[in-house]
Amino acid sequence: MKVFVDTNVWLAGRFGRGLCAELLDALIELGADVLLDERVLVEFRRIARDKFRVDAETLAETEIFFRQHTRLIDAASEPASGIPDPDDAWIVAAALEACADWFVTGDKELLELDAMETLAMLSPREAFTRLRGLD
Repeated sequence: MKVFVDTNVWLAGRFGRGLCAELLDALIELGADVLLDERVLVEFRRIARDKFRVDAETLAETEIFFRQHTRLIDAASEPASGIPDPDDAWIVAAALEACADWFVTGDKELLELDAMETLAMLSPREAFTRLRGLD
């Protein structure tokens, strides 16, 4: 299973406790192919540093985590159509081009889409429920 994880889920999962952290652990435990692209990494670093005031050492540890547990995919060749936010259009397109099965996000606009082609848009709770066979 290929799962693209959006920035907001990465931030909550790496620097918080609770559902997003459990979801990331479950994805790794179950051997999912966890995907991200350079746009997500750049946004993650910026928000972690500027908003969450994460220090350089913790960011370096997170980089190691990403290298060990995720696969960096190529940037999209063009943005996905029908996505309201232009920044989101690029990352959804990257997930589509990588043939991801799930796009896990807390972004309400993306979740309202339900799916893009064969890419299911799932909230962290919905993804966790499906992973654990609770649905």
